[in-house]
Amino acid sequence: MVSKTNEEALETLIEKHLVDHQGYVEGVSADFNKQYAIDTKLFWRFLENTQSKELEKLKRYGDDWLQKILERLDRLLKKHGILRLLKKGLSIDDTHFHLMYPVPLASSSRQVKQDFAENIFSCTRQIPYSNENPSETIDIALFINGLPFATLELKNPWTGQTARYHGQRQYRSDRDNSQPLLQFARCLVHMAVDTDEVYMTTKLAGKDTFFLPFNKGNDGGAGNPPNPNGHKTSYLWEELFTKDVIANIIQHFVRLDGSDQDRSEKRTLFFPRYHQLDVVRKIIAHASENGIGHRYLIQHSAGSGKSNSIAWLA
Repeated sequence: MVSKTNEEALETLIEKHLVDHQGYVEGVSADFNKQYAIDTKLFWRFLENTQSKELEKLKRYGDDWLQKILERLDRLLKKHGILRLLKKGLSIDDTHFHLMYPVPLASSSRQVKQDFAENIFSCTRQIPYSNENPSETIDIALFINGLPFATLELKNPWTGQTARYHGQRQYRSDRDNSQPLLQFARCLVHMAVDTDEVYMTTKLAGKDTFFLPFNKGNDGGAGNPPNPNGHKTSYLWEELFTKDVIANIIQHFVRLDGSDQDRSEKRTLFFPRYHQLDVVRKIIAHASENGIGHRYLIQHSAGSGKSNSIAWLA
């Protein structure tokens, strides 16, 4: 009971920050459709608010138009994954829906900036994700326009529960990855989080699930530096989960290797680790301020993804 109370305190902290400071909507778990793995209320709200004329085209099918969209969405998610639909949208007959509006550039038109502002980012606690076991929940799921991009399992070291061990074990052993929300590429990243460390994976595969640290590093070593203003991992909800950063990651960083004909176990979904995202953003910021022609040295430890960092930068 003590452990659960501490996890709930961390849930509340993350949700409150995202809603109060990042402009997220507070999601309702009852609005989550387990079969299609979407927040149906926010999905329809986004389409009605932004693309009502396209919806009108489909209403000629009578009462079946809602189901027609959901079934088409589900088929394409199974075939291509969430990334492609967020970037390219959803086509049905002669209609096309944008499922996410991209981050505007400084030179973008007012309309592009207004479109981005229409995106609905949301945070929902205690998601009942399983069709087989309704009592099973995931601590937090994050959505853009009703479509999930991240799940979080939270632990608290003060009660002996850590992300490194208990959070990863929960994803490996206690979470049914056959359920739509946890199927490969239906969600971009799954994170085990405590007050000290964060670990991430893009593919849940039972006992074979492979997690990578999503930590800042501490004085040249592992983990995170002390934070005089709060938890060591507060950068996750204060820096990473901002609307601009998440949309930028979706547009420019996340990639799904392989072809649609490949089986999921042969494909890899790449999500940037903190140090990769950090170095790319720092170099771009320096070049933007100081101009081109400078030389940069990227130093990651062995096996930490230098090639990916250079590719993303390029």
